[in-house]
Amino acid sequence: MCNTTEEIVSFEDFKNQNGIVYWWASEIAVMFGYKDLKSFQKVIDRATKAMMSLNISYFDNIIAVQREDSNGESFQDFKLTRFACYLAAMNGDPKKEEIAQAQLYFAQQTRSFELLVEKSNDIERLLIREDISEGNKSLASVAKSAGVVDYAKFQNAGYLGMYNMRNWELAEKRHVDKAKLFDSMGRAELAANLFRITQTEGRIKNYGISGQNALEQAHRLVGQEVRKIVQQNYRTNPENFPQERSLPEVKKDLKIDYKGIKDVDNPKKKK
Repeated sequence: MCNTTEEIVSFEDFKNQNGIVYWWASEIAVMFGYKDLKSFQKVIDRATKAMMSLNISYFDNIIAVQREDSNGESFQDFKLTRFACYLAAMNGDPKKEEIAQAQLYFAQQTRSFELLVEKSNDIERLLIREDISEGNKSLASVAKSAGVVDYAKFQNAGYLGMYNMRNWELAEKRHVDKAKLFDSMGRAELAANLFRITQTEGRIKNYGISGQNALEQAHRLVGQEVRKIVQQNYRTNPENFPQERSLPEVKKDLKIDYKGIKDVDNPKKKK
């Protein structure tokens, strides 16, 4: 794939149709610059997770199938819809030339050249946000088992450590609802919060910390450690990170892309 034209021809030439239009993941993996399907699995997993976040059925877009290779040996492959290929391109390694070409191709299909880099970043934000939701649930369970009585105070201890302010104070500073603080955070800030959450859970478990006060102190200390890392690497305080467009808007745009990409293979359904 040396240029955009070759990318378009190559991608469409590998299209299959049997009830649905699909591409074999094993072939897309190589097309996108990966050694094999195994090395591409993480990209498929991330595309699956993105669909789950968007409430789009991944069962209809990433279909596991047993196939036989040229030696007659069975292996698992996946039928990927055009939208699954789109998400795979957006979640692929941006340093790969093939991924860059694939992203450009889908930007043509969705007519969103100006949002190409932003969308790839937004999908990453969306996935980290989902990890934070899962991480918070796990941390809450661990903290409860360790003796947290007032979870709000425990939670704010982490914010005090990381931001030097409670969550409602940070929300006021940013003019957002405190329940939606994560929605406008950029990738780096979301990743920092995910690190705070997972490291706090690890510290509680590995050091056998228990009791409300001790747990609050542990969370605050981890938050302070994360704050120092942010200051060292970004030369700013976490509370001063720039905010980005809200994740609900990101989801809305991706669902529009989903409909548009589906219509490419279902022209009769276009309005």
